[in-house]
Amino acid sequence: MSEADQKVPLDAVHRRSGGQMVPFAGYSMPLHYGSIRGEHQAVRERAGLFDVSHMGEVNVRGAGALDFLQQLVTNDVSKLAPGRALYTVMCHPDGGIVDDLLVYRDEDGYMCVVNAARHDVDLDWMEQCRAGHDANLEDVSAGTVLLAVQGPRAMGIVQELSSGGDVSAIRYYHHRPGEVAGLPVRISRTGYTGEDGFELYADAGDAERLWTALLEAGSSAGLIPAGLGARDTLRLEAGFRLYGQDIGENTDPLSAGLGWVVKPAKGGFVGSDALAAIAPSPPRTFIGLKMGPREIPRHGHPIYHASRQVGEVTSGSFGFTVGAGLAMGYVEPEFASPGTELRVQLRADPEQWATAPVVALPFYQRPES
Repeated sequence: MSEADQKVPLDAVHRRSGGQMVPFAGYSMPLHYGSIRGEHQAVRERAGLFDVSHMGEVNVRGAGALDFLQQLVTNDVSKLAPGRALYTVMCHPDGGIVDDLLVYRDEDGYMCVVNAARHDVDLDWMEQCRAGHDANLEDVSAGTVLLAVQGPRAMGIVQELSSGGDVSAIRYYHHRPGEVAGLPVRISRTGYTGEDGFELYADAGDAERLWTALLEAGSSAGLIPAGLGARDTLRLEAGFRLYGQDIGENTDPLSAGLGWVVKPAKGGFVGSDALAAIAPSPPRTFIGLKMGPREIPRHGHPIYHASRQVGEVTSGSFGFTVGAGLAMGYVEPEFASPGTELRVQLRADPEQWATAPVVALPFYQRPES
């Protein structure tokens, strides 16, 4: 693979730490530091530290910021009080997904966190939709580092380095300003792994100090750095969609099982008319499939019912925690009920098949603490 054009602030640190660097969304990012399986298991059993600074951050300010966001995204931003966050999507007029994102409410406005691969597209789209609204956009991506501490021991690790209060008081999808390792950060109780933990937003100039302090404080708790490989297998087990594979401009949120982020009662938004027309009968249904431990599905593998293709895998891998081949994808609605037995053609060889019953998502849910 060719080297990516952009580097995150911790690029040199990842290389010194043995990170296997790969191009991802225009950045050079660590795939793993030695073992995807080991990093995956560390997050499930102890804790892992991810650098996700390739994500984009855009501040939205101004008297019309709320009205702008209400028109831009499908979820109801008016429900956000300062210190809260929500997951949502923004759509094209035809209902296709421009991107999925987080919206944070601050005292003086909002911050939108977008996918790295969609950063430029998203900014252009937001600028187009901003017309007529008294709202200002400020792209702060280049000056922001984002580190995620995830796993059952994440709470104790972040607490040890925090000043200014008990981080356990920060509820899921809530955030607050604070200090970690003496550095100013936004502490957000969010993540993309299916485990408890925090995402820490800080100034890019503080990246190495924050990374090093977290690893040192977490060493006795078994914290290790983790890369994109484990991030992908963890989010698959947790049933989280990945833009560019599970969702995209040719998929709508209703077919993708994201109807819970579509709030027509709030009033019109971009794509609301198209989604209202789709709602009575979405053309496809997003499902989970579980198969044997030696049967590993991949993106693009066809899904069959008897001899007829009825869908396609969008994400697939081995689930290290559940010990099985796992897939997510779309099928015709009549074949989407849990328990329906389908087949996945694993390779171009027509003899490579796996029987795969439809199962409810997520594949993995962390035990209640």
